[in-house]
Amino acid sequence: MATAASTRPRRSARRLLLAAITAVALAAGGLFFLAPAQAQANGFHVVGSNLVDANGNEFIMRGSTHPYEWYQTQDDAIGDMSALGTNTVRVVLGSGQQWGPSPAANVAGIIDDCKANRVVCVLEVHDTTGYADASAPNAASLDQAVDYWISIQDVLEGEEAYVIINIGNEPWGNENVAGWEPAMTNAIERMRAAGFEHTLIADAPNWGQDWTNTMRDGDTAQRVFDADPLANTVFSVHMYSVYAQPQTVIDYFDAFEAKGLPLIVGEFGEDTPTAIEAEAQERGIGWIAWSWSGNTGGTHDQVIDFDPNQMRPWGERVFHGENGIGATAERASVFGDDPDPTDPTTTPDDPTTEPEPEGDCSAEIEVAGDWGSGWQGNVSITADAAVDGWTLTWTWPGATTVTSHWNAELSQSGATVTASDVGWNAAVAAGQTRQVFGFIGSSAAATPEVTCTAA
Repeated sequence: MATAASTRPRRSARRLLLAAITAVALAAGGLFFLAPAQAQANGFHVVGSNLVDANGNEFIMRGSTHPYEWYQTQDDAIGDMSALGTNTVRVVLGSGQQWGPSPAANVAGIIDDCKANRVVCVLEVHDTTGYADASAPNAASLDQAVDYWISIQDVLEGEEAYVIINIGNEPWGNENVAGWEPAMTNAIERMRAAGFEHTLIADAPNWGQDWTNTMRDGDTAQRVFDADPLANTVFSVHMYSVYAQPQTVIDYFDAFEAKGLPLIVGEFGEDTPTAIEAEAQERGIGWIAWSWSGNTGGTHDQVIDFDPNQMRPWGERVFHGENGIGATAERASVFGDDPDPTDPTTTPDDPTTEPEPEGDCSAEIEVAGDWGSGWQGNVSITADAAVDGWTLTWTWPGATTVTSHWNAELSQSGATVTASDVGWNAAVAAGQTRQVFGFIGSSAAATPEVTCTAA
């Protein structure tokens, strides 16, 4: 293992090489490498072996999975994972063969929730798990997964900068593994023919683990990638017991690195070596851990009963480990550089430049992001005297409404909005400004005057 690590170029060297290749291509006027990526400038796209966001910045997934389809009332899960630093949440959906189908309106709400919490949504159809195996007789085919994506296409179009589509979870079992390639190729071609421009994720066969190396070896992955006219497909391997030894992880990463194709670890669990996170960090490979909560018997649960205050050792590794989410995740640049609304900070007022606030507190709305069909507002309170509980009110100047919110009790009556603290964010120290909650607004962005009343 030490030998393999010492002979592999470090991540910084590969970045310099990619930059040099890009510069040469541009200088020569030849867009042989960049044309598909430029065609996808409105959303995520693949450049070489890297995933790049709509702003042209490299994005490395560091995330967890929300088992939404089986736990639809756990609507705090995405926000709770975001608060721990997650930049990506993979969301389980159903296409109707085993679970669901997940309605388009629900999927639209999930996307809004991801945006509100500044995480990238990786949406996946779970019904395909183990297709073609006798042990999975009800599994959906990739064709049926594509049918589902087409059925909800209206809520996915225009979200290419925030949503990535994982066509089907572990979409082939262990039988007749050669069938994976034509099935995946056909699925990608159908998605593009239907007009989808999102980055697509292709899960490996063998229940995602590719222990036969069908996706890893030979030209199979290259042929699947070449079937995408937008050159915007990422491959995903799921690492469980097959990858119990660190060398198996290194060998798989080495093989894909040699191909120059984009790879993520779409799932891995607590029975795997920490070499997954360490090697992924060294090479700039994204990963999504399985899963937040709700597994039978609790195996692979990161937290107990969807409660972030009851974190299991697996969750500690995922979120707080040496190469875990807290230490390595960076938000997608499409969400801007604004503070995370789930991680309030305090900033002292400068009495030499700021006027003395009237009363106990004042508040304002800041537009943190605007994507046309909606916008994100962050609300901050400035305290004159110390505040331990607050209520805010404002009136929209037009037809704006709050479609979702977090970290506040909020109600609307006509154009008037009333919001109050939820306990943990009640206190604002004297002379300080604290971002206390956020929301998603409809219509045009607006920043009306806010009245702050201290409890």
